Amino acid sequence: MHLEDFDYDLPPELIAQTPLTRRDESRLLVLNRQTGATEHRVFHDLPSYLKAGDVLVLNDTRVLPARLLGRRAHSGGKVEVLLLKEVAPAQWEVLVKPGRRCPEGQELVFGEGRLTARVLGRTPEGGRIMAFSKAGGEFLTLLDEIGRMPLPPYIHAELKDQERYQTVYARHLGSAAAPTAGLHFTPELLTTIASQGVEILYLTLHVGLGTFRPVREERIEEHHMHEEYYLIRSEVAERINAARAEGRRVVAVGTTVVRTLEAAGRSGRVKAGAEWTDLFIYPGFKFKIIDALITNFHLPKSTLLMLVAAFAGRETILRAYAEAVRQRYRFFSFGDAMLIM
Repeated sequence: MHLEDFDYDLPPELIAQTPLTRRDESRLLVLNRQTGATEHRVFHDLPSYLKAGDVLVLNDTRVLPARLLGRRAHSGGKVEVLLLKEVAPAQWEVLVKPGRRCPEGQELVFGEGRLTARVLGRTPEGGRIMAFSKAGGEFLTLLDEIGRMPLPPYIHAELKDQERYQTVYARHLGSAAAPTAGLHFTPELLTTIASQGVEILYLTLHVGLGTFRPVREERIEEHHMHEEYYLIRSEVAERINAARAEGRRVVAVGTTVVRTLEAAGRSGRVKAGAEWTDLFIYPGFKFKIIDALITNFHLPKSTLLMLVAAFAGRETILRAYAEAVRQRYRFFSFGDAMLIM
């Protein structure tokens, strides 16, 4: 398939810059993937589309405050570092701006000297490997104090409350970006859903920026996804497999949950464990685990748009997106949501 097959027109003013005051007051476009019919609701109406026996699966990863503002030790020049992945104890793959000023051996200082780093080398993609002066829990504690939330580049407004780029159920620190479909949930909404007899389960996938890397190849089949780490606990796998055996629906909250379940469920049964996945889902993919999907609206020509197009059909999704534009929905990370059934 061609990259242009996943393009659409989006007025810039529809890109949400700030979260709503209340998470579950975002709009919800409900899409029937069999008929293409749409409904326009509010996210707190979600329980009316769920029923007893459904399994709702969420990603409980927590976003690292992975953006570090510092300076070069000798010249004092400003530098910005974005942590991507820990590759060894106290060593991280990072993105650096300005990269040309950070050759191998460069020493960097953050938080008025509370944290230092040294550039060890380059990565094939143009990033850097850096060794930090702190390791393990001490590093993460310091990061929580001096780091900033790594918001997507299309968000230009300042985020006043950093917790608004975390889900209310975020537990396991390690993501470079939020699993944004989960940002709409409140504790009260989750309680309501559970009271209906819906089984709520959690897995962990640490979102890497590679998920949002632009597709450069004209033929999308030639695109390669970066690996991301996931963990599915034994009890969670068992409950999902039981639900499928009994004909109950598995509802994924977000594309990260889809990729995790479909990567771990290639045989038709979800396998528990900790793994890395580079699964790229695009039209033609045969889904074996999920039955419904809650997701946000995704960027044109993105792998995330290709995933939802694989689930609902490319033309069906593009018509739904055109309807969302006409109805002035808010798009991307702090935007509105879709329920695809």
